[in-house]
Amino acid sequence: MNDKRDIRLDLEPGTPEELIVLAQRLQHEQPVPSAAFRGDLRRRLLAGEFARSRPARVRLWIAGYAGAGSVLLVAGAASVVGIGPLGA
Repeated sequence: MNDKRDIRLDLEPGTPEELIVLAQRLQHEQPVPSAAFRGDLRRRLLAGEFARSRPARVRLWIAGYAGAGSVLLVAGAASVVGIGPLGA
């Protein structure tokens, strides 16, 4: 970046100088994790240490959501027909 206005092509001429300096600093000083952290993270990911496991009683949760959805569908259909708590 030779020119201070070369940060973006659509940068307006009246842009404050502080904004330009901040943009240049953010481009040049991007934080990078240490090599030790990256290596440890890579080893953990490859070992499957962060693999997601199934939640406990997942079938019970599925059945509960399916039952609740069915009840809501029946209540909506009954309301459309005119018999039910919301039927008028």
